[in-house]
Amino acid sequence: MDKQNEQLEALTEIRSMMERSSRFISLSGLSGVSAGICALIGAAVAFYHFHTGAQRYYEYATLKNGAANMDFYIFCFTTGSCVLIASLAAGIFFTVRKAKRKGQGIWDATAKRVLINLFIPLAAGGLFCLALLYNNVLGLIAPATLIFYGLALINASKYTLNDIRYLGICEIVIGLIASCFMEYGIFFWAIGFGVMHIIYGTVMYFKYEKPN
Repeated sequence: MDKQNEQLEALTEIRSMMERSSRFISLSGLSGVSAGICALIGAAVAFYHFHTGAQRYYEYATLKNGAANMDFYIFCFTTGSCVLIASLAAGIFFTVRKAKRKGQGIWDATAKRVLINLFIPLAAGGLFCLALLYNNVLGLIAPATLIFYGLALINASKYTLNDIRYLGICEIVIGLIASCFMEYGIFFWAIGFGVMHIIYGTVMYFKYEKPN
C-alpha cells in the first residue's frame, strides 16, 4: 500500500513538473479582481463625465460645427491609459507575489509564449480600432475591444490556465451583444472588463490560491 502511495505521489509530482514547464500558472486571481475594479472606476468616471444613460457617448466626439472634439479624445485616451497602467501594475504585483510564495519563475519561455499569443490579437484589435476611429465609426470601438480581447485570451489560454478560455468566450459574447446596442457601449465595457474580471478573479482565487 505504501509503495502504491509513493508511486501515486511520484506521478503527481511528475505531472506538476510537466505542467509548470508547459504552462504559465503563476497568474493570480487577485490580478483579475484588481483589473475589474480599475475598469469599473474608469467606467464610472466616463459615466459621470459624459452624463450618459442611454445617450450615445460617442456623440461627444464631434462638435456642432462638425469639427473633432479634442477634449473627448484626450479624456478617453487619458482615462483608458490610467485604467490600463493601474491594471497592469496591480496584475504584476499580485502575480509576482504568488510566484514568490510558490517558488515559481516569472519570466521564462512559457511566460513569453503567453505574452506573444496574447499580443497578436490585441495588436490586431488595436489597429482595427484605429481604423474605426479614422473612419468615424466610434460606436463599434467598445464592442471591438471586447471581442479582440476575448480572442487574445483564448489564443493565450493554451499556455496558461484553461479557465482563461472561458473568460475569453464570455468577452466575445458580450462584445457581439454590444455591437447590436452601440449606444450602451460603456455599459457593456464595464460588464466585460469590470464585472467579468472580478467574477473570474474571485473564482480563480478560491480555486487555486485560497489557503485550505
